[in-house]
Amino acid sequence: MANRFESKENRIFRISDEAYRLISIAIFVGIALLFFLAVDATGKSSISKQQESLENALSRDIVQCYAIEGRYPPDLKYLEDHYGLTYDKETFFVDYIPVASNLYPDVTVIRIKK
Repeated sequence: MANRFESKENRIFRISDEAYRLISIAIFVGIALLFFLAVDATGKSSISKQQESLENALSRDIVQCYAIEGRYPPDLKYLEDHYGLTYDKETFFVDYIPVASNLYPDVTVIRIKK
């Protein structure tokens, strides 16, 4: 006797249990992949925002030093010691080249790739 819920005449498309499993696994892997890509993109966006924030902090501290002391800071260590500049030295390299005490220094922030 045939199962009353399975009619061979009404069956247009039949998928086996194994196919359901494979489709479920593929959907799960696809969702997991999208999740990891989204997390990775968020991390990259965060690093670029940190770099922009560091550049703004450097500019602000350099101008503040010039306004208070009448000269630009002689080196980056001076900004760290006297103006509280802190940054992640493993993530960013700051190239600070003083031109003269009365000229704005050449400052470049470079992201170190890990």
